[in-house]
Amino acid sequence: MASKKKPIKTEKNKIKKQAIPDNLIHSELVEVRNSPIHGRGVYATQPIKSGTRVYEYVGERITHSEADRRFWKKRHDDGHTFLFVVNRKTVIDGSKKGNDARYINHRCEANCETITEDNRIFIEAIRNIKTGEELGYDYQLTWSESDTPEDLALYQCLCGSRKCRGTMLDAKSIEQHLVAERASRKRAKARAASKKTVKTKSRATTKKAARKKAARKKAVSKRGRK
Repeated sequence: MASKKKPIKTEKNKIKKQAIPDNLIHSELVEVRNSPIHGRGVYATQPIKSGTRVYEYVGERITHSEADRRFWKKRHDDGHTFLFVVNRKTVIDGSKKGNDARYINHRCEANCETITEDNRIFIEAIRNIKTGEELGYDYQLTWSESDTPEDLALYQCLCGSRKCRGTMLDAKSIEQHLVAERASRKRAKARAASKKTVKTKSRATTKKAARKKAARKKAVSKRGRK
C-alpha cells in the first residue's frame, strides 16, 4: 500500500554539500493556512529565493516495520500520510513531534524539493517563490503492484497545475525500483569485473614486456663479454 514519501533523487542532491543548519524546525518565511489542494498548506509570507532552505522535516524517527504498522492502523479511506522515508532503516513520522513542514502539500509543478543530508530531510526552494504562493514538492509516494486500483485512487492529486499527472504516487512501483536497482548493481559489477580484467591484462603485458627487455639486456651483456 502506498504510504511513504521519499526524497527526490536529482543530480543536484548528489553533488550538493552545504553546512547543515542547526535549526530549521521553525521558519519565519512561511505560515500555515487552509489550502484548496488539501486541508492545510504552507504559504510564503515574503519572497523566497531559489536555493533557500525553508524547513527541516522533523518528527519521530521510526523503523519501516513500525511505519507500516502505523499506516495500516489508520482508516482505510485515509490517503493522507506524514511518513517520510530517510533511508533503508529509518522513516520520519511527521505526525509525532513534527513541525509545520508536514503541511506542505504535493504539487506536480513543484516549487520545492527535498534534500537528504546526514540522514536529515530538508525542504528547499527550487525556484523563486512569491509572497502568498503555496509551497509544494513532489511526494513520490511508494506503492506496490499488489495494491488495488481502489487503494491507489486514494492518492489522487488535486494540485490543479497544467502539468498535473493526476496522482501523488511515484512513477514506478516498489517492484520496478527493485528490478532497476538489481540491474544497476549487475551493470556496476560487470564494469568492475571488466576494469579488473583490463588491469590484469595490462599488468601481464607489462610483466611480459619487462621480461623481454631483461632478456635483451642479458643477451647484449653476453655478447659484450665474448
